[in-house]
Amino acid sequence: MNIQIFNQTDQDVSSYEHVLNHVFSLIEEEKSLNIIIITNEEMQIMNHTYRHLDKPTDVLSFPYDEPFIDVLGDIFINLTYMKAQAENYGHSEAREIAFLAVHGYLHVKGYDHHTEEEEQIMFEKQETILSHAGLERKK
Repeated sequence: MNIQIFNQTDQDVSSYEHVLNHVFSLIEEEKSLNIIIITNEEMQIMNHTYRHLDKPTDVLSFPYDEPFIDVLGDIFINLTYMKAQAENYGHSEAREIAFLAVHGYLHVKGYDHHTEEEEQIMFEKQETILSHAGLERKK
């Protein structure tokens, strides 16, 4: 799968770009995906605008509905939130940014986690993709 990564922060994200390119190169998909790395402040504005929650979050996904467009959608990842979550969960930032991107990708593909059954299906797909990329969750 082809991805386009856009960094809207003032931080170097080249190591994350490498990880994301590796993970998505393992996914067979004809369409591409945009991954936009943003700041905590930008994410709070987006979360307020689109979800009416006046607080930052880790990832937001926006699927493209037009079938003739070669892009599945946009995934916005909060760099600050990602780093804090990696530390809180005790795993690498590479694992966390890959997790958030794959989570967003699955949302764009129509998966969700509103019910236990949906959550189980989506989370199994996430872990399969991440394990295939060598980014298993630490137990």
